[in-house]
Amino acid sequence: MSKNKQIKPEQKAPIKGPAIKAPIIANPAIFTIPKPAMWLALAAVVVYLTSLSFGYTDLDDSIFIRDFQAYNEDLHNLIASFGRGLFDAAKDPYYRPLFSDSMIFNYQLSGTNIASYHLVNILLHMTTVVLLYKLFLKLEIKELTAFILALVFAVHPVLSQAVAWIPGRNDTLLAIFVLSFFLFAIDYSNTGKIKDLALSATFLLLAFFTKETAVFAPPAAFILLVFVLNKNWLDKRNLLLYGKWVGCYLVWFLARHLATTASSGIISAEGFSQALRRLPVVIQYLGKIFFPFNLSVFPTQRDTVYYYGIAAVIVLTLITFLYKQRNVKIILGGFGIFMLFLMPALIVPDILNAETFEHRLYLPVMGILLVLSQTILFNNGLNPKQLFITGIVACGVLTGINIYHQKSFADPKSFWAQAAETSPNSAYATMMLAARLDKDEIARSEELFRKAYQMNPKEKYLNFYMGDMLQKKDSVAASEKYLLAEKGISDYYQCDFLLARVDMERKDFNGAIVYLLTYLKRDPKNGMANNNLLLLYIQTQQPDKAREHIKQMQHLGLEVPVSLMHQLGM
Repeated sequence: MSKNKQIKPEQKAPIKGPAIKAPIIANPAIFTIPKPAMWLALAAVVVYLTSLSFGYTDLDDSIFIRDFQAYNEDLHNLIASFGRGLFDAAKDPYYRPLFSDSMIFNYQLSGTNIASYHLVNILLHMTTVVLLYKLFLKLEIKELTAFILALVFAVHPVLSQAVAWIPGRNDTLLAIFVLSFFLFAIDYSNTGKIKDLALSATFLLLAFFTKETAVFAPPAAFILLVFVLNKNWLDKRNLLLYGKWVGCYLVWFLARHLATTASSGIISAEGFSQALRRLPVVIQYLGKIFFPFNLSVFPTQRDTVYYYGIAAVIVLTLITFLYKQRNVKIILGGFGIFMLFLMPALIVPDILNAETFEHRLYLPVMGILLVLSQTILFNNGLNPKQLFITGIVACGVLTGINIYHQKSFADPKSFWAQAAETSPNSAYATMMLAARLDKDEIARSEELFRKAYQMNPKEKYLNFYMGDMLQKKDSVAASEKYLLAEKGISDYYQCDFLLARVDMERKDFNGAIVYLLTYLKRDPKNGMANNNLLLLYIQTQQPDKAREHIKQMQHLGLEVPVSLMHQLGM
């Protein structure tokens, strides 16, 4: 038989030529979103555009921008941030160098122009939304479901504090690094590429240096790999990942230990012991996620209702059990991630922070969104187009609530009025509102100060405000007990300036000098304090000290009255 087979006519290869495209048949069951990441980014920007016109809230933002202006001016502090606490260089338990560095970079771009700080916050949120969408796709969630879930995250009002409030960028920065860590960890587990391993470790380290919450990122990554993606937890690649995670933790722990003497103050045995008492906060947070109608810029556990949370638990249970093909491992994984990232809100000591701020939900809410992918909401009789329209309508409602709630972050008076209204049992919120009314509504301001004092006479800074209020009413002697009490509570340096006036009124000029010298150690360029000290030196017949003080004032660039210089022969 010949080895060269004859080709039958029907088996001949087709003649080469231009390909003829088959006609595209429209399929109503197919629905795609062109450039989904672009639309998600646009939604994240549009919903927060109004925040570009916002000012300060006077809750930490004025500290990081105005009070830390000299620190932010010096680029050398980009390195110094890794060797100090956040608010105080040596006594602060908060260790967040990359947040401090973000404020330095922001200052280099625009100085103290507040709009640019809000713009950076919006851009960080936009980045997070896109990364979250990519993570959902990596977790093999259907594209349309991933898009709607990421869109909910982009516009959800419970997350507005993380974007509209400038210090909230700590959570958006953390989310960017944590999500990037997740993405590259998954890639390495899939491909074994060293580049992915190195990038996952890098982003985890960046997360650690952003906020302490990052200690829960490795356990969350383990949940994603093992529970959601069904990876073998003893796989060689995963074991190498675990080793890198431990190494990153040790690097951060050592740096934090060397940076601040109070480095163990946040996550401690005391914190875990009070977690049980705070556990009901989880129900409150769930209520705000599913029914965001009682949002607060300054929430407290005591003043937050539970019925929204109870309703949320019922709804979540119902929509989960109605979907018969639900993936239980994904559901458990989502709840695990929610609880892990919420843990800091449960264990932080009351002495540091007793409020239940909503920006702390920025990472935890991702776990709830993962759970929702396994509910009847996304797995029902609706075709993809109908599901898309339903999702857009729901996100439109959330957007309206968000924009309305954002108004509370516009300025200090709006912020603290909403804080006092939604947390009426908070002495701090009442005090801060009173302080912002002391020029326009003096009578109401005094009433609120006294109300706050009745609620908690040991509230930080409240005794200072009481003393200041009395001095403005010319009750100088009566202010002393409040000012001395505040020094014992917070050692607030402004008390020394007011106590100097108390001593001046009683003719104790040497005592007044001591208070002013103490005050000027904290605020050396205060013109009034310097002039008062100079006058006291002259009045107590200490010309040499007066002349020396004049030289110090001139060195600081402060104006010295010519008559006083002539009086001292200068």
